[in-house]
Amino acid sequence: MPGFWDNSEEAGKLMKEISGLESDIKLFSELEEKKDDIKTLLELSEEEEDPSLEKEIKQNIKELQDRVEKVSFRLKLSGEHDKNDAILSLTAGAGGTEACDWVEMLTRMYRMWASGNSCDTSVIELLPGDEAGIKKITLMIKGPYAYGYLKGETGVHRLVRVSPFDSSGRRHTSFAACDVIPSIGEEIEIDINENDLRVDTYRASGHGGQHVNKTDSAVRITHLPTGVVVQCQESPSQHSNRKKAMQMLKARLYEFEKDKQRSATQRRYDEKGEIGWGSQIRSYVFMPYQMVKDHRTEHKTSNVDGVMNGEIDEFIQSYLQQQA
Repeated sequence: MPGFWDNSEEAGKLMKEISGLESDIKLFSELEEKKDDIKTLLELSEEEEDPSLEKEIKQNIKELQDRVEKVSFRLKLSGEHDKNDAILSLTAGAGGTEACDWVEMLTRMYRMWASGNSCDTSVIELLPGDEAGIKKITLMIKGPYAYGYLKGETGVHRLVRVSPFDSSGRRHTSFAACDVIPSIGEEIEIDINENDLRVDTYRASGHGGQHVNKTDSAVRITHLPTGVVVQCQESPSQHSNRKKAMQMLKARLYEFEKDKQRSATQRRYDEKGEIGWGSQIRSYVFMPYQMVKDHRTEHKTSNVDGVMNGEIDEFIQSYLQQQA
């Protein structure tokens, strides 16, 4: 189409929409193929009277049911920005080095969830812990309905375990805050006065080695009227980081205004004070027993290893169904 790429931003938005529709078509085609495979197996089983096919048929039916349930749930995600990519931030709270290690564990958990849900992740901001782990990290999670699925993860996450950093083998409790906002790109018009911004550049931090930038390419932007701060060190290019930081600022200011419209009981965790006792939405207990429990829905599981490997769909769905 002549002139299609003359406006790269509009063309990019259209291509993203087309990609989403293609993904949906592919998903429904796969479900149709799975149904046809089961039908073929059933016919083969009846013709040959082969009981050994029964196990395979049941397994295929179970897989189809699970996928249909997942698709049905996705169709219920009808919020204003549910289809958008997500910006997920994790911040260490009470617990010192333990809390920083907890943030690193949660980072892995969300990355594994993203990988299992056709989402890509990239690090926008990283502040390592003083001794180990991560003090704060911001991830861009790109994929179908990333924000819709993850929006309920906002809140304080509590860990109870025997600390690997305690030579006495004592049990410790640590806290980390999760914040999820939609990546709104250019779809929402937000007027930002350049005079209201303070822009600082600094050298990107990391865990050392060749991945640490040697120039002041990282960008921090402070919106003076609201005090909202965003940072980006994703790229070695300062220009690219500033552009991404401005996108994040728009998203946070949009969410800031939305929060002001919500009732006090619905506001985000960071308006409730300390990241610590009494404010957790979910507890992950490794010792003296194994249990992950969401305090909002009462949903729980003893499969701690599965949860830490990204198997959090049950928690996501139970919360979103409660809200619906």
